[in-house]
Amino acid sequence: MNAQRLDRATLEAAAHWFVELRCEAPAPATRLAHQQWLAGDPRHRQAWERLQRVQGAFAQVSPGVARPMLASAQAKRREVLKVLSILLAAGGAGTLAWHSTPLPTLMADQRTGTGERRRVRLQDGSQLHLNTATAVDIRYSDQLRELRLLSGEILIETAKDTLARPFMVHTSEGSIRALGTRFIVRRDAERTQVSVQAHAVEVRCSADLHRPVRVEAGQQLSFDRATISPLQMANPDADAWLRDLLVVHDWRLDDFISELQRYRPGHLGCAQAVADLRISGAFQLGNSDHILANLSSTLPVRIRQFSRFWVRVEPA
Repeated sequence: MNAQRLDRATLEAAAHWFVELRCEAPAPATRLAHQQWLAGDPRHRQAWERLQRVQGAFAQVSPGVARPMLASAQAKRREVLKVLSILLAAGGAGTLAWHSTPLPTLMADQRTGTGERRRVRLQDGSQLHLNTATAVDIRYSDQLRELRLLSGEILIETAKDTLARPFMVHTSEGSIRALGTRFIVRRDAERTQVSVQAHAVEVRCSADLHRPVRVEAGQQLSFDRATISPLQMANPDADAWLRDLLVVHDWRLDDFISELQRYRPGHLGCAQAVADLRISGAFQLGNSDHILANLSSTLPVRIRQFSRFWVRVEPA
């Protein structure tokens, strides 16, 4: 497997384990959970091997990593982010970069951490909302208003521009041109999803920039570098994260857990034995521990927690 294909979530989980195991006398259950995490996916072991190759750099990051007497969860989180930044640097970031910009997610004009959300007013009055673990570059010129979504998810509410400049959002897979609109763009792995809430956009994939697909309000599609999927009805709750909510209707449990993982540091997994269970509801993203605790009261599952950063949903 190409080392550059390791996603941020996997590298962040490795960073969590590094900090957790550097704490004084980690419990046997913590060490066992780490071994199970390593065995759970080849990418986990690959991320851990990358971490071991660059351990010499950690002593230079801060005294916190060299002396892991972490007084609070907040302090531990800071150390995790420092380790993660080194892992990202060690592996390169070619799949996410502007053609000439190294470490794009770390050096992006606007970025959020796991579980963080932010609103930014752009110079033309447009509103940019960043969801969890998102990185965006912003480039305005006399001819164009441009954003590049490097990772994560954004919602854009475009304003009328006195210079009549087109508003464009680029990803590694292609581009989206706003047509006076409100829309969401999300990047997962090597695919971009667009959901339009007002007016319309034009979508082009990298391999065919001359044949745009128009997406109207209430529609969505996804695309990679070569192909654009058929239009579908948009999820009416796609912007619920603006209200600190995750709203689902008859979702598979493993899909729900995967989505919740985006807002929670560390590893959150779902056993295959309960993956097909269905779940509906509106969940407050600000307290994922509470969401997980309540699952066992509505579904035949239990929450197995080896540490704050390694949690698994299993059969009851």
